[in-house]
Amino acid sequence: MENQMNSKPTNIAHYHLPGLFEFYEFYKVFLPLYREHREYFFDWCDISSIYGAPSDCLWGGGRAAFGNANVKDVTALLNEYEISGRLTFSNSLLQKEYLTDKKCNRLCEIFEKTVIKNGVIVHSDLLSDYLNQNFPNLYLVSSTTKVITDFDAFLTELNRPEFKYVVPDFRLNKEFEKLSAIPVSLKDKIEFLCNECCSFTCKERKACYENVSRKNLGLDVKDHICSAPGGKDGYRFSLAMKNPGFIGVSDIQNKYLPMGFSNFKLEGRGLGSAIVLEFLLYYMTKPEYQLQVREAIYLDSMLDLF
Repeated sequence: MENQMNSKPTNIAHYHLPGLFEFYEFYKVFLPLYREHREYFFDWCDISSIYGAPSDCLWGGGRAAFGNANVKDVTALLNEYEISGRLTFSNSLLQKEYLTDKKCNRLCEIFEKTVIKNGVIVHSDLLSDYLNQNFPNLYLVSSTTKVITDFDAFLTELNRPEFKYVVPDFRLNKEFEKLSAIPVSLKDKIEFLCNECCSFTCKERKACYENVSRKNLGLDVKDHICSAPGGKDGYRFSLAMKNPGFIGVSDIQNKYLPMGFSNFKLEGRGLGSAIVLEFLLYYMTKPEYQLQVREAIYLDSMLDLF
């Protein structure tokens, strides 16, 4: 395993990380560490983007956003470390009247004018068309909240030219025979969700996302209580690792990279920065340096992650 970790792959794994606005203070500490001590981290991966949204965004989806970081601070951080930012505007229930929302339009305007090319994660075709017309310099990501579990439907989505990336439902992660047949030109568009904890047999995933969309629109809704196995227990990384759709470090190095896939998304926007740190330790940090990274985050920076 040690030799596998230190061997260079034919291509690089690009990670797309959670909590751009939600965990801004964490990234303000982690990114300098990542730059100054690159030897702590695997040389076969990098940080391609960080995604998230401020609170009270009508277009928000996936999670009920709670980020309170200033957009100018966020974009300055992205520019300094040359990392793309993505707005999580994956609300599935948008109507035409919501497209004029001033806050969301202003965020897109700011994100479009930065040095680094930024993007938007979308669910609604109505919003996709609107963004293409009004903010053509923002790239679009087809959201996993579409819950596309049929492989032929996924291929149709993958072939849509308006999307730079498509995030399939995690239950397609291990369809290796079908994935291997995808043309090389399309493999760079696929962004696998690695660490989902949701039950592999869950049939309520779309309902959960729609409930979040209603919340972000300010509608009066009850919390959706998932009845799938383990749904009431909340997220546990230890359980996510046992999920049939889980993509671990060895999977990325030994299976996905050799097959020509290079984009990997980590969920965690609603989990807290302490859990996000554990993800970054597992997916990006050499085992012999994990303690140093923890100490730098917890002790040297005095950052309160709880």
